[in-house]
Amino acid sequence: MSTRVEVDEGLCQGHAVCTGEAPAHFRLGADGKLHIVKPEIDSADLPQLDAAVRYCPNQALRLVKS
Repeated sequence: MSTRVEVDEGLCQGHAVCTGEAPAHFRLGADGKLHIVKPEIDSADLPQLDAAVRYCPNQALRLVKS
């Protein structure tokens, strides 16, 4: 089973908290939109991604297991 991260672009307001929590996975573009750099998650990265999801001010991120 793999896990990936998704962003709800309608909820994201570009606060960039996630880029601080998991910089290898997220980048804030010049357009102010969040870009997922690495959607697939290694188990070693899970704590950082959990924090990014938890601390997102608009709850725009989620982890999806497939």
